[in-house]
Amino acid sequence: MEAATELAVSIRDLSFSYPDGHEALHGINLSIAEGERVALVGPNGAGKSTLLLHLNGILKGQGEIAIMGRALRDGHFGEVRSLVGLVFQNPDDQLFSPTVFEDVAFGPLYMGLPKEEVHRRVEKALAEVGMSGRAGRMPHHLSLGERKRVAIATVLSMDPAILAVDEPSMGLDPRARRSLIRLLERLPQTIIACTHDMHLVRDLFPRTVVLDRGRIVADGPTSAILADVAFLEEHGLEAP
Repeated sequence: MEAATELAVSIRDLSFSYPDGHEALHGINLSIAEGERVALVGPNGAGKSTLLLHLNGILKGQGEIAIMGRALRDGHFGEVRSLVGLVFQNPDDQLFSPTVFEDVAFGPLYMGLPKEEVHRRVEKALAEVGMSGRAGRMPHHLSLGERKRVAIATVLSMDPAILAVDEPSMGLDPRARRSLIRLLERLPQTIIACTHDMHLVRDLFPRTVVLDRGRIVADGPTSAILADVAFLEEHGLEAP
């Protein structure tokens, strides 16, 4: 008998309102198994990015969240945050150092790792995203696609169990987009992505969760959800 797959993410009755009173999430229940690739889709303002920011405690709503079996609550944020690598929509929000090496090394250095281990992790992370040999480059001299790869490397260097990515393909030309898809296909982490790119959803994510007005309105196989054109139109989405 095979052992049960561990849950990477468990969310129970999560609700969140911004200070202005806008209720961004309402009664979210979601379980994601270790190794799954899940797309979060929905119209603007559906709550996708807000949900993503709850996975490592940047935002704190009402409800229960567990990451790899560890409850996300006061006193445990450091441990749980190390398990979730959050990649922002705009890589320039994530890259702030003079060189690629320093950006990718920042997390491991903050973790207090020895110099040799930091170098090993930087080299490994850059190799994983196809950016070996660019450690000495200035991030702002790179293309958008290259900067997105480096942003992913900055979280891979901390060896997360989960990669949470916000709009990974936004602004990329077709070649860079294909390159990004090949990169994400190779990574072993559980991957959760907020995206409006329904072609990316079709090509990379076997499971899709649809949010609208802060609620989950569908959760199932991507092929079935994308086949329901009327449902997609009802929730501001287009079939690829």
